[in-house]
Amino acid sequence: MSKTKTKKFRGSRTCGGGTTKNRRGAGNRGGRGRAGGCKHHNVRAMQLGYAYGKHGFKRPLKMLHDASVVNVGELDELAEQLVDEGFAKLEDGVYSINLEDLDIEKVLGTGRVTKNLAIAASEFSASARDKIEGAGGSCVEIEK
Repeated sequence: MSKTKTKKFRGSRTCGGGTTKNRRGAGNRGGRGRAGGCKHHNVRAMQLGYAYGKHGFKRPLKMLHDASVVNVGELDELAEQLVDEGFAKLEDGVYSINLEDLDIEKVLGTGRVTKNLAIAASEFSASARDKIEGAGGSCVEIEK
C-alpha cells in the first residue's frame, strides 16, 4: 500500500475490505496455489501452462539399451595410436582393430576413411561398412 492509503486506513478495522467476513481465507481467492485448475481456474491454468493428468508414453527400462558407438573417421585418425597402445595390430599395411577389446559395440559412418582397416565389431551401420570396404578394408561381425 502507498503511504497515503496507509494513513487513510489508520484506525480502520478492515482497511477497505468490507465486512469482517470478506478477505478471510483462501476461499476468497478460489483456493491456494494451483487449486481449481481443472474447474473454476481453468483459463488461468491454460495461460500458465499447467498440465494435468498423464501425458505421453514411458518405455520400459528393460527395452532401453544405449550401445557404445564409434565413428569410422575417429578409428581412422586413432589407428596408429591404437597400435602403439596395443589395442590394434598393423600387418602388411592393414590395421586390425577388435572393438570388443575396447568395449565398443557399433561402428557408425561419420568421417573419412583413408587407411586399410580390418575392424571386428558387433554391429556396423550401412554407411560405415561402405566406407571401410570402399577404402580396401574389411568388416567382421562378432556374435554376442
